[in-house]
Amino acid sequence: MNKVVVIGGGPAGMMAAGKAASLGNEVVIIEKNEKLGKKLFITGKGRCNFTNDCDIEELFDNVITNKKFLYSAFYSFSNMDTIAFFNQLGLKEKVERGGRVFPASDKSSDVIKAMEKYLAQNNVEIMLNTKVKDIIISDKKASGVILQNNVEIKADKIILATGGLTYPQTGSTGDGFDFAQKTGHKVKSPRGALIPLVSDDGFIKELQGLSLRNIKATLFESDKKKTEMFGEMIFTHFGLSGPVILSMSSFMKENKKYRIEIDLKPALDMQTLDKRLQRDFDKYSNKQFKNSLDDLLPQRLIPIVVEMSKIKEDKRVNQVSKEERQKLAEVLKGFSVNIKSKADIHLGIITSGGVEAREIDPSTMESKKISGLYFAGEIIDVDAMTGGFNLQIAFSTGYLAGLLESRGDKN
Repeated sequence: MNKVVVIGGGPAGMMAAGKAASLGNEVVIIEKNEKLGKKLFITGKGRCNFTNDCDIEELFDNVITNKKFLYSAFYSFSNMDTIAFFNQLGLKEKVERGGRVFPASDKSSDVIKAMEKYLAQNNVEIMLNTKVKDIIISDKKASGVILQNNVEIKADKIILATGGLTYPQTGSTGDGFDFAQKTGHKVKSPRGALIPLVSDDGFIKELQGLSLRNIKATLFESDKKKTEMFGEMIFTHFGLSGPVILSMSSFMKENKKYRIEIDLKPALDMQTLDKRLQRDFDKYSNKQFKNSLDDLLPQRLIPIVVEMSKIKEDKRVNQVSKEERQKLAEVLKGFSVNIKSKADIHLGIITSGGVEAREIDPSTMESKKISGLYFAGEIIDVDAMTGGFNLQIAFSTGYLAGLLESRGDKN
């Protein structure tokens, strides 16, 4: 029987601890917060989209960084295994748009309760409000941890599952990156992923709080199309957010020039949209142009679209030319927003970057540098799209780390 210390009580840490304990090991979770799963509690707006009901190929398709690294993890503990795991713990699920899997209760707290039940069933010791100051390494082997109060806890295996740098109020403050670097690991510079975008366009503040549904957004990098997505978005006081925008942020690199074009009427091609405009213009033929778009657009968007169309706002609708109508249609199909940057890393849903994947054995999650040291979850340089894929990474890597296979076991 090994003594195992898991640092971090998030989804990856809890899965790793429960799995390690189920194999007969003595396991303790050390968590600096007052409770387990603090970040898990707020995911999915408190509903917790804990995995995705897709085939396994789609899991890989939705990973942005180091998808090949996750081959063993996903096949060892797949999304279907995750659903079955929670079912066995009494948690019922429901599947929503895009294969997103939520607890049937819509309560993230029920996911955490199920995980806590798993830990209790396997007699995992939990130390809350406890910080680790350092990891003890002897002859390139992990042998224990030193707590903030200088108490030492000996261990045969250590699993680092401390998360990334996003939502620091939940405890994700990058501690694990420091531990990893001290043990000789390279850490790829952490960046915010699935993160809102900042724009310096003058009209942004006027649209703050406006949500748009059923739009198509296209991301351009230096005028070259990168990707397009359908769905929802929202204007913020500093730029853009919402599901489509967060997903698009994962395709953006540092120090590149970006813009997003929003198709406000993706269901209509240009010809059909022109016919629609003609009907509206017939209806409001004697009104000023600025008062002719009420049936087509949200009220706050109208003055900005009018300005972009370069049609005089007080011009009578029956005097708008075919060419001007064409320009209006182009604005509606390509409402352009310049992107200055990504928002502050702390506003990202997850962290991109982290411990270099090539320094971790992908079949065990053990360090290739330090025997007995394992990694799980967001601390590793892997990230994925929205839709439950990042939590699946946490559960899959946590499960694999919890098996505690090592190079020594194989030789």
